[in-house]
Amino acid sequence: VGIVASLPYTLYQAWAFVAPGLYEHERRFIGPLIVASTALFLMGMSFAYFFVFPVLFGFVATSAPQGVSVMTDIGSYLDFVTTMFVSFGVAFEVPIAVLLLVKFNLVKVSALKEARSYVIVGAFVVSAIVTPPDVLSQLLLAVPMTLLYELGLLIACLYEPAPTGDA
Repeated sequence: VGIVASLPYTLYQAWAFVAPGLYEHERRFIGPLIVASTALFLMGMSFAYFFVFPVLFGFVATSAPQGVSVMTDIGSYLDFVTTMFVSFGVAFEVPIAVLLLVKFNLVKVSALKEARSYVIVGAFVVSAIVTPPDVLSQLLLAVPMTLLYELGLLIACLYEPAPTGDA
């Protein structure tokens, strides 16, 4: 709850640090970006809560041997839930990262499209690190990350700076 409540303020502080080095047209871009970042983070947490947790906890309950009660201590449960919330919240920020890279002319959309296979492998590596050691939870994080990368590419095409005639 603390992360969710402080996210807009944290994003604002990050913006206040970066803003003095940006042009005016870049500064106007930040309002919708903060709203979108917050919404995407909350969507990632909601995805974890409403879709991933029922699947994972259902899997754990059905894979336990008969007669064994699945119980955990509250500290382990809260650590797991917090890690998953933050992981899915950050993973849902992928379109924002792609958009910023293209908007600030750090990477071309064509280069991001060419790097698609590396991004897919990277999504699976990241999901293998931050999720429990089972294929199901890894897929439940890597597939949305990959789809959100594609969404970021679609949106970034709209914001890609026009090529200049400078050589």
